[in-house]
Amino acid sequence: MLRVPAPAKLNLFLHITARRADGYHELQTLFQLIDLCDYLTFQPHSDANMTIDIVGLDTVTLQDNLIYRAAQLLRPYAQQPCRIEIKLEKNIPMGAGLGGGSSDAATTLLTLNQLWHCGLNIEQLAALGLQLGADVPVFVQGRNAWAEGVGEQLQFVNLDQKQYIILKPDCFISTQLLFSQKTLTRNSKPTTFCAYQMKPSKFGNNFEAIARSLYPEVDAAMQYLNQFSVARLTGTGACVFSEVSNNMNVDEILKNAPCTAYTVQSLASSPVHALLTSV
Repeated sequence: MLRVPAPAKLNLFLHITARRADGYHELQTLFQLIDLCDYLTFQPHSDANMTIDIVGLDTVTLQDNLIYRAAQLLRPYAQQPCRIEIKLEKNIPMGAGLGGGSSDAATTLLTLNQLWHCGLNIEQLAALGLQLGADVPVFVQGRNAWAEGVGEQLQFVNLDQKQYIILKPDCFISTQLLFSQKTLTRNSKPTTFCAYQMKPSKFGNNFEAIARSLYPEVDAAMQYLNQFSVARLTGTGACVFSEVSNNMNVDEILKNAPCTAYTVQSLASSPVHALLTSV
């Protein structure tokens, strides 16, 4: 039995720079891994029929379950196949912009690659993960990254260790609805990580204004956090976050928040790789 974490992420900013001919969008973003984690427990069984049993996510159909789909992608590469039971402990809220489903998929790819002796390297696993979603490769790689393309072109970066407050408004945002809005900015000027380092306050999230307009709960959370520090939307939401500073009374902010609130620490790298290397 193997219990493996799946860390969440924040998008420290998110710009859409172009719309592609295939309907997808070019973007630029900065992925920061954080210590809010789901946990997946993998229980191998001796029979070799490669059945995948998943416990803990009954609200999602098997065909839409990224854990199941990740396992299915690895099946053809298994050198030592066996039946696997996967139990999910869900701590990262769904529909939050924190990448929980993508991280669960990445942890599944990394762990089953080892348990089934698939022999794939990180780049091959990241390429498989891209079939499941644009955020999956960064979790497979397990490092903070400047991302371009649809989010799969990664430049790994070192970020200062920080603490963040995260608010989870009581709503589920439709990414498709946000992308369909005619007022969405899709032509932000391409920039660089160096420019971000010089003036991070100039970098925002193109989805923020639309999310605040369509979802009053997001607007309320943003207004609340903006009293104490600059609030940002992560991904397409619904979560908003702000950096903790020395003069902030974190306990009082959490206590009086209008919705579920967390404090998290940034991570320099994913704990998944260290754990799997040690077993």
